[in-house]
Formats: sequence, C-alpha cells, structure tokens
Amino acid sequence: MISTVVWGTGNVGRAAIRAVEAHPALALTAVIVHDPGKVGRDAGDLAGAGRRLGVAATDDAAGVLAAGPRAVVYAASGDIRPDEALDDICRAIRAGAVVVTPALYALYDQLNAPAELREPVLAAIADGGGSLFVSGVDPGWGNDVLPLLISGLGTTVDVIRCQEIFDYSTYDQEDSVRDLIGMGRPMDFEPLMLAPTVPTMVWGGQIRLMARALGVELDGIRETLERCPLETAVSTRTMGAFEAGTQGAVRFEVQGIVEGKPRIVIEHITRIHPSCAPHWPSPPDGDGAHRVVIEGRPRIEVTVEATDEGENRSAGGNATAVGRLVSAVDWLVAAKPGLYDALDVPLRPAVGRLGRRPR
Repeated sequence: MISTVVWGTGNVGRAAIRAVEAHPALALTAVIVHDPGKVGRDAGDLAGAGRRLGVAATDDAAGVLAAGPRAVVYAASGDIRPDEALDDICRAIRAGAVVVTPALYALYDQLNAPAELREPVLAAIADGGGSLFVSGVDPGWGNDVLPLLISGLGTTVDVIRCQEIFDYSTYDQEDSVRDLIGMGRPMDFEPLMLAPTVPTMVWGGQIRLMARALGVELDGIRETLERCPLETAVSTRTMGAFEAGTQGAVRFEVQGIVEGKPRIVIEHITRIHPSCAPHWPSPPDGDGAHRVVIEGRPRIEVTVEATDEGENRSAGGNATAVGRLVSAVDWLVAAKPGLYDALDVPLRPAVGRLGRRPR
C-alpha cells in the first residue's frame, strides 16, 4: 500500500480523502489542516464519508512529512497564496513524496512554465527524489485529455472548444463566488479572476499543452469577456441574496490563436441564477456541465455531468478532477522522479474499484 497524505480539507480535500480511501493501492495515513477547529477531527467526518476512517487531522505538516509518506495530494488553495503553496509542495517533494495537485496553474504545461516556478520544483526533485503532477480542478481532464482524445475521432478539425457551464449558486465557496468571480458585486467592480491577463495565467497552460499535443504553433493567446447584471434580485440556498443590477453572469474565453484564428478555446459560462443571460448556453440539468465541442467534420459534442455530495452539485466537477489526480498516484510512484504534465500521465481506468466497497 502507498502511504498517502491529503493536505487540505476544503472542496478539493474532501473529495481527495474519499478518493484515497477508495483506491485499492493507497492508504490514507495523514490529513493536514490549517484551521485549528479541524485539528483532531476524524478524516471521515471532515470528508463527509459517512464513517470514521481512524485518521485524525493535524496541523503539524513538518511532522507528517518527516514520517516519509510516499504520496501527497495537495488540496490546499493556491489562488491567493501561490508562493506558500509552492513552498509546501516543494517541501513534500524534497521529503521524497509524489505530489499531485491542482494548485499551481502555470505548471499545467510544465515545459513552458516560468523559470521562477519550474526551477524550485526541479531542485526539490533533485534533492528529494519526489515527483509532481499538476492538473486543473475545473476539471483539468476537460481541458486536456478529453478534448485531445475526441479530436482524434474527427476527419477534419477546425476548432476545439472546452466549456464549463455552471450555476454558481450551487458552489460551496462564497468568498470565491463573490470576491474572485464578482457575483453580486457592482458592475464596475473588477474581480481578480476576470482582470486582464489573469484568465490566461490560469488557463493558458492548458491551451499551450493542447497546442503542443496537436503539433501546432500558437500566434498567441487572446481573452474575451462579457458580463451581465441581474435584472431582479435573487435569493440562493447557499449564499443568500444577490441584488438587482449587480453582476449575475460571466462569460469569458481564453483563445489559442493559430494562423490568425481562435482554434483552441477554453470557455467559462457561469451564472448566479438561471434567469440571468438566458441567451447564453445553459447546462442540460440546470446546475452544471462540462462540454467539449469539436467543430469540423464531423462535428462532435460531448457533455459530461457529474454529481456528488448531494445538493452541492459543483462537487461533482471537483470529484472528477480529484479522481484524475489520485488515480495517477500509483503510476507516478512506479515512474522515475520528475515533473510531469497531462501528456505524460495516462488517464487510468478504475482498476480494482469496480463494485468495490470502501475499506
């Protein structure tokens, strides 16, 4: 069994605990938390697993790493603390662990990542013999392995479009929805996630990675942005009221330009209520979906819906993103130490998990 640590117990960490516990090759040996109120609580309780797992959460990261875990699922946020996340991840790699995480956006395409991010990771790998694989939580597979796989079914391919279409009132992270995305804020408020160059910082690596896989050269990466206000005030189950006239929907694209045209596109369409921007695409079930559209001959469209954690519908996307990361752990343990991306790490079947009950 591969001794595995989950670091962080938010939206991603909860799913990670459940995924590690369900994997027949992995053993959950520690859970690291930052919140003092979570210290000492059982991992099963924190993850909503429905039973105790016999692993108490701790805030002693140094002690956990000193015990020499073979793998770490780093689920703590890197959105507003990228330097701290990089330091944590390098500490785990230097301790000899394989690390999987969605936290470092620029390493989605690790070959073209900035030197100030890539070099500390490579130094930690050289020192400790660990590895790192970064894949997005939006989810990453929807912006790399799935569109690339589907593209191979076409005779001609004109545009690859990856879409996230979501009702954010189902998302259990109010600070991100209101502050990072700007839902419910005045229309002249500039949220961090929508500021110029930030979408490219987050999703540009996936554009570059797909271009590399497809053997095309990018002229550059371009951003588009549309925002719509709420026409009437709405009330949500998880986050309360959103006033009329404030931002109620956002649509943006990160476009990979090839020979002057947008050929590889990552698009997000998000609302705080279905009544806002009804002229934009909507998810089939009203809550959320991820979709890949291959414009060409034939035209191919694949829509993926995932649900988890009952009414917290956004948790389904988190769970599939985590599944991609956790399923890679045993492959990474068997591989040479290194810095890997989605073109290196195969999408793994659920070996040993079909019909299997948790331990």
